[in-house]
Amino acid sequence: MSGTDTQLHEFNRQAVWAGFKQLVPISVFVTAFGAAFGVAATQSGLDDPLIVLMSTLVFAGAAQFAALELWGPQVPVITLVITVFAINARHLLMGATLYPWLRHLSPARRYGVMLVASDANWAMSMQAFSRGQPGMGLLLGGGLALWSFWVVGTGLGIYFGGAVQDPKHLGLDMVMGCFLLAMVVGGEKNLRMLIIWIVAAGTSLLAWRYLPDNSHVVVGALAGGMVGAFWLEQNDEH
Repeated sequence: MSGTDTQLHEFNRQAVWAGFKQLVPISVFVTAFGAAFGVAATQSGLDDPLIVLMSTLVFAGAAQFAALELWGPQVPVITLVITVFAINARHLLMGATLYPWLRHLSPARRYGVMLVASDANWAMSMQAFSRGQPGMGLLLGGGLALWSFWVVGTGLGIYFGGAVQDPKHLGLDMVMGCFLLAMVVGGEKNLRMLIIWIVAAGTSLLAWRYLPDNSHVVVGALAGGMVGAFWLEQNDEH
């Protein structure tokens, strides 16, 4: 890693604000999913303050919807923990790919940035890094945009009730997937990234075929993340 590359981790308020504004358009769609969660959580019997608190502190849409499926008088805590971990295991791969820049930050800044790491802002920050541009401001600012619109959407879902009960009917469930695919296709292209994605995809498909439900998310993320971490260490030695 060159001396110039090591400066790409730096960010300030202006960079964070620019990242926030850049992610606002995609964050509008996140509002719809937040509203859908607010509706579903209300129908599950959760109190309004608890619903807003969950979206504020957890900020993981798919995991929150999964938690609702397990919610009831007797919550299976172990099953809930395993399910949430499986759904969010892709963050292991995100962390591995961001490691070359995260390692230059203090622990407080490093984990503060990763608190709001999500698919969209991670993909856009990685694309910025691949172009030789700073990406941490985009990661943090974009994450704050996604988080704030998610919380606002949750509040709207609680207030308006059944306004957005079926985002799939509107095709909104495909927005984030298509956005992430576009970012990956337009991102860094080299042998290292190709191998990481092949390993992650291949092991995930094998786990989906032969292992229990949801385990493919964990297996794919772990396999890709380990390849990425190992390759980074090898590069750093030269």
